[in-house]
Amino acid sequence: MFSEVELIRDVTVDAENIKSDGLVSRPQSFIMTRLLEDLVREKASKDHGYFLAVTSLKKIGKMKAVEESGDVFFPVVFNCRTFLPYEGEILQGIVHCIYRHGVFLRCGPIKYAYLSARKMPGYQYVYGQKMACQKCGHDRKPLFVSNEFAKIENGVVVCFMVLGVRWFENWGNVKNEFGVLATLEGDSLGPISLSGSGELDL
Repeated sequence: MFSEVELIRDVTVDAENIKSDGLVSRPQSFIMTRLLEDLVREKASKDHGYFLAVTSLKKIGKMKAVEESGDVFFPVVFNCRTFLPYEGEILQGIVHCIYRHGVFLRCGPIKYAYLSARKMPGYQYVYGQKMACQKCGHDRKPLFVSNEFAKIENGVVVCFMVLGVRWFENWGNVKNEFGVLATLEGDSLGPISLSGSGELDL
């Protein structure tokens, strides 16, 4: 779900960026750039979801100093557009990995949306295998095929419902990400386009 939220962050300015008179050159531009860099690194939060865009800068507070380092920081209040997946929501994702037991999809900023084969009623897994052509063999990639011959394969856009959401703050190499469990159990869910579709833009 998309939301517009008000957030506050302390934006740090390194000592080397402070002029001899104690001021920051072009403070609003510098602070805005640093704020955006910080949000890109932070990426998402458990409460608000993924940070998509800063829509307005509401207030830059008074400069405060960190005595030990000589750095300073500014409390900044701003509005941000966010995306937080929730159970029961209908989303669209692009298939990028296929396994016997299910597929992984990407959905905007969500990298880890898993659709289990058990949640694909009427679909059967088809093994990847070599097929002979006139001059050389070529690979048939694995896919899922329904009783109506609809295909779920790499690059296909799939409409799914969110079955569950989990927040991963620090799990191996995964930091500040949401994991989503998907299902096709419901009306009007399943593949909606052929391979070659572009990444969905949230």
